Amino acid sequence: MPDMKRLKNLLDEKVRLYNQPSFIIKDPVSIPHRFSKKQDIEISGLFAAVLAWGNRTSIINNCSKLMAWMDDAPYEFILDHKDTDLKKFLSFAHRTFNATDLLYFIEFLQYHYRQHRSLEDAFVPAKAYAEGTVEQALVHFHNYFFSIEHPERTRKHISTPAGKSACKRINMYLRWMVRKDNAGVDFGIWKKIKPSQLICPLDVHVARVAQRLELLENDKSNWSNALQLTYQLRELNPDDPAVYDYALFGLGMAERF
Repeated sequence: MPDMKRLKNLLDEKVRLYNQPSFIIKDPVSIPHRFSKKQDIEISGLFAAVLAWGNRTSIINNCSKLMAWMDDAPYEFILDHKDTDLKKFLSFAHRTFNATDLLYFIEFLQYHYRQHRSLEDAFVPAKAYAEGTVEQALVHFHNYFFSIEHPERTRKHISTPAGKSACKRINMYLRWMVRKDNAGVDFGIWKKIKPSQLICPLDVHVARVAQRLELLENDKSNWSNALQLTYQLRELNPDDPAVYDYALFGLGMAERF
């Protein structure tokens, strides 16, 4: 068992170091920070999170290209585009995310926003979310996202706890939308989900750091470990366990801990 008091002091120090406006510019979260309208933040943030694997410069460049193709007004584009406006998207590719996937994302977002004002409703259709963690919200989003006719290949780009995935990118997206503090990195524009319900985003880098800190028994990136890590982090900060994503990410990526 780790010394929790000592561990809290270490992680709180790293949160203060990395949870800063200077963090934004080189991170995919810089994409939604270009916008002020809630729906623009939601849409650009979803694309930035879903494409957030691989080289961060490449992620930001490809997301910037997408936003430019949407005339830097993604909500308006999603609602009002014509079929001819989609031709330029046929050349898009980021890792295994290609034009087929992109066109379905656009179709789904139009379907959703023609019925709802916020993408939060795609995760929590009720007025409030009462579960202990966001697990059921993630399952609901996955099922809803693929509830209309879709390409089978696109399913790999929206993960679900039902498939044992750690759901790193969607949990990161929820962190952006739900958390809010004075640092200004996260937006806090969604209110149905509380920060205390968030699951800490877990990938191989964070899992490795968490194992070295004795927060996890192994370095596997799966849903079970995402839950276990979050429960441990709740011991340090019950109201906001996902804030330690900054510390664990910083230790893993910047400091090669």
